[in-house]
Amino acid sequence: MATAAKKRLLIIDDDRLFCDSAKEYLSSIPVEIHLANTGQRGIEICSEKKMDIVLLDQKLPDIPGTDIYKTIISKNEQTKIIFITAFPDLKGAVNALKEGVHDYITKPFDPEELSMSILRMIRTIDLEKVAQIHEYTQGLETLGACLVGSGHVAEDLKKLIACAAGSLSPVFITGETGTGKNRIAKAIHYESPGADKPFLTVNCAAIPENLIESELFGLEKGAFTGAVQSKKGLFELAEGGTLLLDEIGELPVSVQSKLLGVLDEKKYKKIGGSKMIDTNVRIIAATNVEIEKALMEKLFRKDLYFRLNIIPVHVPPLRERIDDIPGLAAHFMNKFSRKKSLKIAINEIEKLQAYSWPGNIRELSNIIERSVILGTGDEIKPSSLIKTNCYLKYSRTPSLDHSCHVSLKQMEMSHIKHTLENVSGNYTKAAKLLGISRSTLMRKIQVYGL
Repeated sequence: MATAAKKRLLIIDDDRLFCDSAKEYLSSIPVEIHLANTGQRGIEICSEKKMDIVLLDQKLPDIPGTDIYKTIISKNEQTKIIFITAFPDLKGAVNALKEGVHDYITKPFDPEELSMSILRMIRTIDLEKVAQIHEYTQGLETLGACLVGSGHVAEDLKKLIACAAGSLSPVFITGETGTGKNRIAKAIHYESPGADKPFLTVNCAAIPENLIESELFGLEKGAFTGAVQSKKGLFELAEGGTLLLDEIGELPVSVQSKLLGVLDEKKYKKIGGSKMIDTNVRIIAATNVEIEKALMEKLFRKDLYFRLNIIPVHVPPLRERIDDIPGLAAHFMNKFSRKKSLKIAINEIEKLQAYSWPGNIRELSNIIERSVILGTGDEIKPSSLIKTNCYLKYSRTPSLDHSCHVSLKQMEMSHIKHTLENVSGNYTKAAKLLGISRSTLMRKIQVYGL
């Protein structure tokens, strides 16, 4: 195996004889071996180079191994740590494994056992890499639904995505529910130089106001009653990558001011924390609310809006891009069907283009998927579901046609479900549309098991 492909292995142990013996024995394994005889030197090496595997002695002369393994993981959370000790401690081993240590070997060690442990770690690293590549490929595929089509809207969106991907500036995406704003955000991330870094999403409307700040910025142990342990926030988890603030129009004003400070200073504090933490996260915001109205009503800070709206991207509703419907319908049909011979029946496209699609691309996707599931033969007729289906119809309240034999309970459950889908799970908006209180909606969701 070429040197460039070798994994880096660091042995941190004050026993020089052990280090030399382990290095000699492991020479047959494709790893680049580094040595450190103190905990401090081990930390320095991990800061200088990305270590894939660390053999860590629990009893070091300067810093106990049990105190520095978290620091090593903080340098590279993908580092695999194997504790080595001459004093077996079952409780310590269990705690270490819970905290991210991957294996535990006692001295005097069995060379074969050590070798097998290293090979397992290498295998794990390789499998994780495959998973990351798969995730990256899936990310590229998310371009699909929102950019399929040959119309001018799809072409304009492709140009905007390419432009935004080449910059680290904030992006502000607007558009109705179901237009594909999340896919646009993913496309920007996965076409950017940081495509291999994390892409995380938070729905600002789905998290209670008293929890959203800790969700974003994290908290320290003891920050308030019940905070029994520290918690990483999304800014910390997304470090180096992209954080999508979905439904940002619903972000509480109190949190908006802190977010503005983070954007300006590139630093933040955890709740209950005293030190400032540097952050390098690309922010993409998305909303389906009328942002101008929110600004006028002072529900959204103007200074935050101007700070986020560096690269504005508006995603038009499907009714304004009917030229893309043929490509989108074919895309979803191929996605949901395993039959290569399946086709959309003649005249169906015209009927689909004549519909207003209040649920936008998401509604079209659902209708095509249902058509594939319920259809027989080699043709599907999705327009029939739009017009007559009272159980599965997504965009309107179920029909009162008694031939469908729908009970009142079924109608209510279906109506609540589809309303929630239309507002992306925003309970407050759904309750408003349904004309009931939020607490009543939550009770019905529990009753119906939605």
